[in-house]
This record gives sequence, structure tokens and C-alpha cells, in this order.
Amino acid sequence: MPEINQQRVVEILNQILESELAGVVRYTHYSFLVFGFGRIPIVAWLREQADESLLHAQQAGEWITTLGAYPSLEIGPLLDSHTFDIGSILRESLESEKLALEHYRTLLREVEGRSIALEEYARQMIHVEELHAGEVDKMLRRPGAVSTLPDPGPAKDLL
Repeated sequence: MPEINQQRVVEILNQILESELAGVVRYTHYSFLVFGFGRIPIVAWLREQADESLLHAQQAGEWITTLGAYPSLEIGPLLDSHTFDIGSILRESLESEKLALEHYRTLLREVEGRSIALEEYARQMIHVEELHAGEVDKMLRRPGAVSTLPDPGPAKDLL
């Protein structure tokens, strides 16, 4: 089995770490912005996502130190449209999830056939992120809709 490019793998893992840490901040921040009748379950869901992002960041950090490198102290980009609109918040979340998913896919391409453990880690995370993106996509659909509607803008909140 060919060896991994350790420097490149650590670089990708640091991107994952930064992206997941941004998720902790983003989901926690979003949870403060929810008002109305649906507040309690939506806030609970957003905070669960923050907890999950923290777990994912910890996993990436552990891999980085396993490979003998130093985890990044940076944080990934924080999308924020400064809105209280749940639809906008969910669309921003979906964009961020797609970015994280691409990082995991990049990791998989880099380690495939070179490290079974890292390959399985990447596959597991892709599985989790794809399911999560699918859930956010479903949340953006109108009841009874089979596909996501285009962004209606903040004036037409979906909830």
C-alpha cells in the first residue's frame, strides 16, 4: 500500500477542523436568532448541530495529532446574512455543510488506497454530512414538496 502524503493529509484535516469549529460558532449563533412558535425545537436542533460540529472538530484534531502535527487554531469562514429568517439560516447552513462535505471528499481522494483507517474515517464523515445536508434540504421544502424551491428571499420566510 503506498504511503500517504502526510503534509497534504494534515493540511486537509486542518481545513476540516477549521470548518467544523466554524460550525460550532455558526450553529450556536443561529440558535440565538430563532423566534416564534417553532423556537424550542429549532433551537434544540441547531444546538445539536453545534455539538455534532464540535465532535467532528475533535475527531479531526485527534487525527492531526496522531499524524504528529499541530492542529490549527484558525476558524473557517462564517457565513452570516444578519437575518432572523429561518429559511436564510438554513440555506447558509446548507452551503456550509456542502463546503465541509467537499473537505471530507478531498480527504478521501487523498488517502484512498493508502490508509484504511483514514479512508474509513473520511467515508464515515461523508455519510454523516450527506445525511445532514439531506435533512437541511428537506427542512427547506414546503410541506408536500418533493424538491427544494429556489430562495424566496427573507420576506417570504418558509416557517
